[in-house]
Amino acid sequence: MNPSDSQLIDSVFAGSDETSAHLRALDWSATPLGPLEQWPQSLRTIARVIVASGYPMAICWGPDYVLLYNDAYRPIAGTRHPWALGRGAREVYPEAWDLIGPMYESVMARGKAVNVLSDVQVRLTRNNYLEEVYMAYSASPIPDDSGRVGGVLNSALETTVRVIEDRRRQLLSNLASRVAGARSEEEVWRVSSETLGENCLSLPFAFLYEYRPSEHQAYLAGASVETDEAFGPPVIDCSADNLWRFNPALAMDGVLVELGDLASGVLVPNWPEHPKEASVVPFRLGEHGEAVGFLVAGIHPGQAFGDAYRQFVRRVAEQITIGLASARAYEQERQRAEALAKLDKAKTAFFSNVSHEFRTPLTLMLGPLEEVQKEASDRLSPERQELLITVHRNGLRLLKLVNTLLDFSRIEAGRVQASYQPTDLAHFTREIASAFDSAMKNAGLRFTVECQPIAEPVYVDRDMWEKIVLNLLSNAYKFTFVGEVALTLKPVDGAVPRPGHLKAQESASPWFKNWRNFTAALCG
Repeated sequence: MNPSDSQLIDSVFAGSDETSAHLRALDWSATPLGPLEQWPQSLRTIARVIVASGYPMAICWGPDYVLLYNDAYRPIAGTRHPWALGRGAREVYPEAWDLIGPMYESVMARGKAVNVLSDVQVRLTRNNYLEEVYMAYSASPIPDDSGRVGGVLNSALETTVRVIEDRRRQLLSNLASRVAGARSEEEVWRVSSETLGENCLSLPFAFLYEYRPSEHQAYLAGASVETDEAFGPPVIDCSADNLWRFNPALAMDGVLVELGDLASGVLVPNWPEHPKEASVVPFRLGEHGEAVGFLVAGIHPGQAFGDAYRQFVRRVAEQITIGLASARAYEQERQRAEALAKLDKAKTAFFSNVSHEFRTPLTLMLGPLEEVQKEASDRLSPERQELLITVHRNGLRLLKLVNTLLDFSRIEAGRVQASYQPTDLAHFTREIASAFDSAMKNAGLRFTVECQPIAEPVYVDRDMWEKIVLNLLSNAYKFTFVGEVALTLKPVDGAVPRPGHLKAQESASPWFKNWRNFTAALCG
């Protein structure tokens, strides 16, 4: 090579990167382009431009689309670099020629650029396997020295990582939201397998197995694809060598299983090959907890199973595990609620029975006592008569308490029978409260009753309403040692509110909840 040729090569391929070095070292006379000094000036100029660019660019020159590219384009060429330099694009990318060939031919024939700005799937064998690649690219005409189209300038931006990450992120989001709503383990298995089945580009197939430690066996609980029992056995013995290498002590990163032709019946959307590998990871409640199942996740044949893919499969397993843990907690809480409900029912029945047992002897005692009281004035001294009156008064009080307890038991059991009557509630409440006038006065307490008129009669059970008011005033009398007891009754928005419309802060009181249940039964 004479000095002038060397200077020309150095000026066209002036970069200091590895690809520029290969371009300078290549014997271009052995390629369809011929020696560099015979190239059209337009080709040498555009070659100088792309070599200096940091954006992935390639030139496909002439009818054979002879390829030369810059260092930023090297990852697209993959293991075909530097072999691809100086060779026809059809020879370099035969697997993608159905896509790029018509585009290049259109540019050469029409002299107009073709811009593809969206994420287009391109199949490239650039790392010794047919790879799923996504790109946004353009193809522009390059004029020769005569003004005709001499070649195609290809600018490419690979978006593979972003497209695949977005797809995986969406799957994880869908999976998390769906298993969060599951209320049983069976539902978790079902919605998980359905969600994975809708995302076969990320995981071409998935088998979910439930592990039963007492049996040392794993049972197929869900599958994202239909398959035969040879590929997805319904039961697997985990205590022996098995198809998926299930082991309760399996690490969280799992194992990679080579499939051979085992998955030949599994179709991957928009892909000509079937899965060749599967990742097997455990569902484990806690990092060192016992395995509760296993995930068999098929690996897309167009993607390398590297750290990112491994982490994705593990996160899928974690989301399903969270769903299983939540479903178990929900089931435990449901069982606890059922046990409490049974206990509450038993308590209600007990109080009801006790109330009945108390009321019968009390009634039988009070009857004869009242007969004796009628004769007491003639036969007993005033002091003895007062004792009988005290016994009778407290017997009536005890009977009233027993009846009140029985009323509450009936309400909780849903057997209360209220008798509603139209009532002037303000007047009726004042009458009831008047019974406490002397007691409050003797205790040194100020007692005020403010019952505002209500426009229309209120339908209430009068006996139950009397119990409520007496209960309120009795408690106030017992626990107020100085100051004032005030009873206020007033309409809200011109009407009597139903118990369910009362303020939240009031209903937080345990006593108020009982009162609300009671009034719910008596207010019409």
